[in-house]
Amino acid sequence: MKYRNRVRSRISNLKDPKNPSLRRNVLCGAILPSLIARMTAEEMASDELKELRNAMTQEAIREHQMAKTGGTVTDLFQCGKCKKKNCTYNQVQTRSADEPMTTFVLCNECGNRWKVRAQPGGLRAPQPFPSPGG
Repeated sequence: MKYRNRVRSRISNLKDPKNPSLRRNVLCGAILPSLIARMTAEEMASDELKELRNAMTQEAIREHQMAKTGGTVTDLFQCGKCKKKNCTYNQVQTRSADEPMTTFVLCNECGNRWKVRAQPGGLRAPQPFPSPGG
C-alpha cells in the first residue's frame, strides 16, 4: 500500500498544472527517474508552494517567539549561530537557592536559544538547547 501511495504522489505531482517546472525538469533529464523515486513531497513541491511553506514557517517562528515571556533586550550576548548581538535574555533560578541563576538567551535575529550559567569564577560557556524532536 505504501508503494502505491508513493507512485500516486509522483504521478499527481508530475500532472499538477501548478507545478510545470517539476514535469519540465524530469522530461529534460535535469531530474533523473531514480532521483524522483526518492524525492519527498517537499522536494517535489512547486516554487510557489515552497515559498508559501517557508513564509508559514517563518510566521510560526515569530508567533512562537512572541508567545514567550518578555525578557530584556541586550547586546551583551553574541549569537553563536548568526554572530549578531540582538538578543533577549531572562534569568531564572533553575537550581538550588545557593546556586547562581541561569540566564536564558534568545537571538532576536535567527531564533537561536542558549543558556548561560554563572559560576563563582565567571560565566560558563554557552550551552545550546537541544533541537525540538532531537
